[in-house]
Amino acid sequence: MRRSAPAIAAALLLACTRFGAVYPPRPDPSQSPAEADPVPSRVVAHLSMARPALAKALDDVAPKTGEGTFPLLGADRRYTWAREPLQIELAQGRVVIHTKVRATIALPLHPIELPFELRIDAEPVVNRDYALKLQSVEVHVTSTDTRVAFADRVAGVYDMIASPIGEQLRAFAYDMRPLLGEAAARIAHPIDLQLGDAHGCAILRLLDVEAGPTIMADGLEKDVALVVAPSVTLPCDVTNDDGGAVPFPLPPLSNVATIVPGPFTVTIPIAARYDELTRAMSAAFTNGKLFFSTDYPGLYLESPEIYESRGEIVLKLHIAGPVHALGIETSLDGDLYLSGHPAVLDNELAVPDLEPTIETRNFLLSLKAMKDGDRIRDQARAALRLDIGDRLRPVREKLSSDLTFENASGCFHGDVDRVEVTGVHAHASYLRIYVQVTARARAAAPCGTGDGAPK
Repeated sequence: MRRSAPAIAAALLLACTRFGAVYPPRPDPSQSPAEADPVPSRVVAHLSMARPALAKALDDVAPKTGEGTFPLLGADRRYTWAREPLQIELAQGRVVIHTKVRATIALPLHPIELPFELRIDAEPVVNRDYALKLQSVEVHVTSTDTRVAFADRVAGVYDMIASPIGEQLRAFAYDMRPLLGEAAARIAHPIDLQLGDAHGCAILRLLDVEAGPTIMADGLEKDVALVVAPSVTLPCDVTNDDGGAVPFPLPPLSNVATIVPGPFTVTIPIAARYDELTRAMSAAFTNGKLFFSTDYPGLYLESPEIYESRGEIVLKLHIAGPVHALGIETSLDGDLYLSGHPAVLDNELAVPDLEPTIETRNFLLSLKAMKDGDRIRDQARAALRLDIGDRLRPVREKLSSDLTFENASGCFHGDVDRVEVTGVHAHASYLRIYVQVTARARAAAPCGTGDGAPK
């Protein structure tokens, strides 16, 4: 038996001198397109219009002066009127507007001035065309001056003054479309993702815009949600003929009973190509080689390749180098395979359960090198890690600096509180990584009223 041991070892090593694959061959690359299968998310912004801003907007649209004629004492008498600035109160879900009006009536001997009190009650709403309007407008003109009561009995002076003001307030519209439209356009603009040598992008396709009930608290407060469907394209193909991003027009506004206020979460899938993971692992090799064995110091691993098989990540390594044992001089030249399931550990992509396949394990056992097999596994686990923090930076910028702007209609400000990787799934040609962004947004219309001002 002692004399036969060298012959057995020699036969074993000679048999492994040029061994073939010890794992089923790599499957053909998938030609099917990547399915993003996005989950709709809501980008919620708290929109506010302070009471002074609302008062100014209404004051600008309501007529400040007027004139006309009315019959009095057998003749048409001319009158003019002018009002003071509007004063706004908010009560019981309605806007109450007060102002004082002074009318001048031309009489044969001398003109007379008559004081009026003007009160307008209305309900503020945002319609499906993104216009803040007043509905159920009721205009009341009163006066304690007995001369006004006489004139009103004769010619309806009250109605002559109330009618033009009421008509203008009913036609009042503060357009929210420019503010929300720019926010939607910024969200819909593709997020550039550099995936190795390939160029991809993530988009948040706009599906709907929802508005919650109006709350009155020294101004108008309303939660608005942009409903988006995040997805990833590789390569990026969401451009128009001019090379720019495809615009996503605002759909009609949907007024809903409730919107969950406060921070919102958006889940965005991001793809990582297997060739990039391969390059990440190659960085752990010295001059393209990784020497691992103490019993066979000439053996080394090289040419790592990563692909997917049946939901697992397969790591293919080429093993080569001389073997000096029991007086035998030979060289190994073949492929080893390890497999495991991808996972995300503190925003790093890793394969913590990476193990040699049964065929590879049997081969290493046949070399009496299981100890070195464990070393191969441990080194592969350590090398096959990809920090995806850089890929999260465009997402953070998308919902912070990109969502902070000012235009003629108002200001929009976004803050990102947390970016977290929540899952990873292996596909035939790429890994899909799910990133969950927790953020806040606020807006003010018009700008300069406090909330929503860019910092």
